[in-house]
Amino acid sequence: MESHASCEAVVGDSELLVKKMAAICNAGPAKLQVIADFDGTLTKYRVNGCRGQSSHGLLQQENPEYDKKRQELYEHYHPLEFSPTIPIEEKTKLMEEWWTKTHGLLVEGGLTYDGIRQSVANSTIAFREGVVELFEFLEERDIPILIFSAGLADIIEEVLRQKIHRLFKNVKIVSNRMVFDNNGHLVSFQGKTIHSLNKNEHALDMAAPLHDRLGDNIDAPTYENASVKTRRNVLLLGDHIGDLGMSDGLNYENRISVGFLNDNVENSLDSYRKAFDVVYLMLALQNFLMSKHLMRF
Repeated sequence: MESHASCEAVVGDSELLVKKMAAICNAGPAKLQVIADFDGTLTKYRVNGCRGQSSHGLLQQENPEYDKKRQELYEHYHPLEFSPTIPIEEKTKLMEEWWTKTHGLLVEGGLTYDGIRQSVANSTIAFREGVVELFEFLEERDIPILIFSAGLADIIEEVLRQKIHRLFKNVKIVSNRMVFDNNGHLVSFQGKTIHSLNKNEHALDMAAPLHDRLGDNIDAPTYENASVKTRRNVLLLGDHIGDLGMSDGLNYENRISVGFLNDNVENSLDSYRKAFDVVYLMLALQNFLMSKHLMRF
């Protein structure tokens, strides 16, 4: 265990990690892509001592009755999501059920895009220290970032717009995307539902470059899905063991997985250490970013 002022890094097999980092660095940035979860990974798990908001949780509908109904769904399904006794097949069906009901409430409750903007403006959601620096580091080297999330793409994009105040040409969002009518009212969702147990490379075709979605013209290269799949080295960031599935379907040669253990550390550390190459406890991304191996890029 390596201790730092803002976090602790736990490495299960340091020799293997060093070999992976060396192989990725030797292959160069043209062969690397970054796959990251959003809530609790790129964003802070705690803000001012309280549980941080998620991209779903920050949303406030004009009719508060629908916020109450969504909260009731959360209280019912969330414990089932992390239950160690429910088989994965059954749990997957439950998650599909939860997401479908939640999306239905958003449509039924008359959500508007203006409501999304206002919800983000009123929210306390915040990025972890080091996220902007990581994005800039990767953008300078033309390394694509895929943000995989079981949340809502439109909200994630609005959070990036309001909280970071700039765009990154290398960022693509793989998440549930809303369809609005000409008056800005939510009418449906696009494509297959992405929930916490099925967010992986099969959903890549739902992604779009961030600046395309926001209507900005950037004279810079973008990353088509086919070219992303030829990048055989992966840096994967997640806060749930299930996030390791984000690289399923990608024929990678080397993958470094970084897990953020936000809660229940005593009971979960052993399983996280076995699953991830590096486990961070507490706050920051800077220590991995400033690794002498990554800085060789």
